[in-house]
Amino acid sequence: MRRLGIHSFVWTNGQTQDGLEMALEKSSEHGYRMIEFAYLRPELFDLDRLAKKAQDLDVEIVVTMGLPADADVSSEDKSAVEKGTALLANAVKAVRDIGGVRLGGILFSMHGKYDTMPTRDGWMNSAGAIAATADVAKDCGVQIVLEVVNRFESNLLNTTAQGLKFIEDTGRDDVFLHLDTFHMNIEEADPAGAIRMACDRVAYFHFNENYRGYLGTGTINFPPIFDALVDINYTSDIVFESFSSKIVDESLSRVCGIWRDTWDDNNPLAAHARTFIEQKWAEAVRRREVNAQS
Repeated sequence: MRRLGIHSFVWTNGQTQDGLEMALEKSSEHGYRMIEFAYLRPELFDLDRLAKKAQDLDVEIVVTMGLPADADVSSEDKSAVEKGTALLANAVKAVRDIGGVRLGGILFSMHGKYDTMPTRDGWMNSAGAIAATADVAKDCGVQIVLEVVNRFESNLLNTTAQGLKFIEDTGRDDVFLHLDTFHMNIEEADPAGAIRMACDRVAYFHFNENYRGYLGTGTINFPPIFDALVDINYTSDIVFESFSSKIVDESLSRVCGIWRDTWDDNNPLAAHARTFIEQKWAEAVRRREVNAQS
């Protein structure tokens, strides 16, 4: 059953327990049934309390993250791969402990701009680490989704085609893709075609504008994207993601280049996003019905 969610960074920088609980409350207040958190270190937050609050509000939790340079599983350095694999296993367990359903994001490499080309050995090291992570996730009841991101945030998986090949190399049938309109707008020649190519291998989807602000106010051509999702009978979850320096934490601002306020007031932003996604989805469904009758 598809749920519409929102990234917690719309509400909070994620640094405090109170901020995370407020994000849950605001998401529910705006009619969102899912929230995406950045990786929550168990020693810093009360995961049981967050899980209880999410359950009471009927809001599902997804966690996304990226790896630091010293835990890059796409490295040729064995110690970095081992550290990253352990970090991913612990992240899966934290998702389980918070009652979450999915771990996504840049799980396959460092989150940041590389100054070297990827290597075949590094690719296979990463594939092995993700396969091992999927084993842990299977036992924890957590789904693994790999976010295909732009060239400035990873050198490994920048296109859907690369993501599909990578999943094949993991040898797993329980690892899926996490696609995002912001990144697809940079890397894909045909975002709608990429969605159709991914088909049932995409299990998590981010709606973003090209400049991270209000949906429909930038350069992304959204109707073909909605049409493609409807055409592949996409039934998994959709999340609105938007970053502004007004709220996001300093580390994310640095790695994602969030150098300005793309918006100042998160309440109208969240309300607009929900309406936009629901309306555009309904329009895509109607277009398919009309085309089927013609």
